[in-house]
Amino acid sequence: MATDQAGSDASEGDAYEQFENRVRRISNVGNAAGILRWDQEVVMPDEGTPARAQQLSTLSSLSHELLTADETGQLLDELEDTDLEDEQAAVVREIRRQYDRETSVPQELVEELSATASNAHPTWKQAREEDDFEQFAPTLEKLVELKREYAAHIDPDADPYAVLFADYEPYIDLETAERVLERLREKLVPLIDAIQESDADLATDAFAGEFDDDDQEALARDVLDSLGYDWDRGRLDTAPHPFSSGTQFDARVTTRFDEEDLLGSITSTVHEFGHANYTLGLPDEGYGTPLGEARDLSVHESQSRLWENHVGRSRPFWEHFLPVARERFPSLEDVTPEAAYEAANQVYDDNLIRVEADELTYHLHIVIRFEIERDLIRGDLDVSEVPQVWNDKYEEYLGVRPETDAEGCLQDIHWSHGDFGYFPTYSLGSVLAAQLYAAAEDDRGPFDEEIREGEFDDLNGWLREHIHQHGKHFVTPELIERATGEELTADYFLEYVESKYGDLYELEDY
Repeated sequence: MATDQAGSDASEGDAYEQFENRVRRISNVGNAAGILRWDQEVVMPDEGTPARAQQLSTLSSLSHELLTADETGQLLDELEDTDLEDEQAAVVREIRRQYDRETSVPQELVEELSATASNAHPTWKQAREEDDFEQFAPTLEKLVELKREYAAHIDPDADPYAVLFADYEPYIDLETAERVLERLREKLVPLIDAIQESDADLATDAFAGEFDDDDQEALARDVLDSLGYDWDRGRLDTAPHPFSSGTQFDARVTTRFDEEDLLGSITSTVHEFGHANYTLGLPDEGYGTPLGEARDLSVHESQSRLWENHVGRSRPFWEHFLPVARERFPSLEDVTPEAAYEAANQVYDDNLIRVEADELTYHLHIVIRFEIERDLIRGDLDVSEVPQVWNDKYEEYLGVRPETDAEGCLQDIHWSHGDFGYFPTYSLGSVLAAQLYAAAEDDRGPFDEEIREGEFDDLNGWLREHIHQHGKHFVTPELIERATGEELTADYFLEYVESKYGDLYELEDY
């Protein structure tokens, strides 16, 4: 009997080893594709696109074939009937979810979606350049139809938008996301109205002037040095749209420079540091499996928003970093830390563009997109109605009205890629950032003095312990509850912005 049991244990061990080897192969194919995408965005020659498109297509197909192969399904079935260790069970859970979703959708539909999205990008780009939504409308309508079909294959009984949202945030249910976003809309609209009526005179021109790109890059490196970026496992480059990508062994940061916007390059660099810092904090031993991967978009965004807003836009940060900036740019000699703080936190009263929005109004830009794309996918809104509804919502929520489609409903690239369900994760990340920062301060005490001294190890250590080291071991709600003792809530974010902006804009009711 003992021999039989030993043989059974060995068989289970062999099955998991085979499974993990397969998972690592899939992961490495994806990571190789990630490096090629980074190269395409940063250094690839302009004429390299035809070859790069084929390379990425091949890697994508290979990854899909490995994941959806019969062998993967057989190993999953076998392992789900065995007594696995907790971390092994987590790996099986994550791959099972991916496998089930990818095998639910016919390959012909996947290919049609990919082809439609590829063709949609130049159509969207031309429509935006010519300020003509009607050029893009038929393509958008086709993408909406295909995404509804995609959702129906995965779960024909579910809300199709909830299915799409789960592509980006698989473990926070849509009801929770809707509750958070509705609360933000309810509370932020009157706060922004009060700010627009305020007579407070902020030093919004503290960073006015022209700033050389090379000097800005040197300052960006100073920022990363100050925050503790690991240059042995990363690098800084520029890209048209800043991003961070990589693994715990190689997490790269990109930023961009505008000679008239020094502050933008600083906040962008801090933001992307937050993403890379999370990636670098993932456990080395988990590489190649979900245990060494980040826990989805909302958690990832929480890390970038925490560093950008709670650290990089704080008074103590500017008390620490302004002297460094003055060394690179003597023209800032007369700028005070308080003026720098005010400039970093001004609220724009006439901005129509999401990517140029301030920390506060940004979330209403997200709410508008969320409400529109949700109604499109659910069939409650026709594509032809999008410009009018978009403009009406901007006027209602932000007090501004786009005069053109280019500065209105055509400004974002997401829908041309078929990325319906992505937008909410931006705001969920900010909400979670405030909750995590509050929990960290409750645990370790206020970080103001440490930030003022340029000491970030304590904060980073808390994030490593409670978020980074776990990879995808826990589903998102469990990870949040373990870290903060509570489920996801907008309370901490709202307390943070009401206190901060009430003080900045001298608002009596806040």
